[in-house]
Amino acid sequence: MSTQSALLKVMNDAARKASRDLNRDFGELAELQVAKKAPADFVSAADLKAEQTIFEMLTKARPGYGFLGEERGMIEGTDKTHTWIVDPLDGTTNFLHAIPHFAINIALQREGAIVAALTHNPVTNETFWAEKGKGAFVNDKRLRVAARTRMDEAVLATGIPFMGHGQHATFLKELHQISQRVAGVRRFGAAALDLAWVAAGRYDGYWERDLHAWDLAAGILLVTEAGGRVTNAQGEDDVLGTGSVCAGNLEIQPQLLERLRQAAK
Repeated sequence: MSTQSALLKVMNDAARKASRDLNRDFGELAELQVAKKAPADFVSAADLKAEQTIFEMLTKARPGYGFLGEERGMIEGTDKTHTWIVDPLDGTTNFLHAIPHFAINIALQREGAIVAALTHNPVTNETFWAEKGKGAFVNDKRLRVAARTRMDEAVLATGIPFMGHGQHATFLKELHQISQRVAGVRRFGAAALDLAWVAAGRYDGYWERDLHAWDLAAGILLVTEAGGRVTNAQGEDDVLGTGSVCAGNLEIQPQLLERLRQAAK
């Protein structure tokens, strides 16, 4: 059992308040599915409302911190050393289709390093959280990455490029290199939860390209604090800047990286 710090409590309170609205909207959306009216506007309204709630609560608790959000972009703060990185609804397409797999993602960056992270799944009421140097947790349970060491026993997560987004040919080469060597590949449609589930040992590894800082920031800390390794697809540390990610435990991650390198040849 671990007690959250004052900083994590601020993040947790903001996520939980936003999640109450998202859960209510999600319930309505499930009913809307029978209607012909496209619910996309409904979703963007839910997105904006969740980000507004989080923005107000974080700004009140830590005035002056910068804020990078999916909806409002970058807002400079008077405190140049701290920036919140927030995705109010990761897994928007799932949400839109009444698929109960999405998350609120909040991370705090201090002088370029992620020092606190929280990924909250409103439907399952699971909160994945970590502070630099203090370990990773889901609710009050300590997280550790999976202990599997062989690719043929591993279940990996990824994201599949969709219409107008991503590198389709690159992805197919990577999938060809990886899928024939592993026990399974999953695509659940929420990068934040993919990384959280690597930290929880549910997935053995995860790779994806063309992501944003708010998709990745919290998960990077969750995985590393759970004993894993996170790099970009080239094996470098700059994950947020490149938008590509390769994560796993210390045995699987290098093997996954090698497959990505082979695919790039």
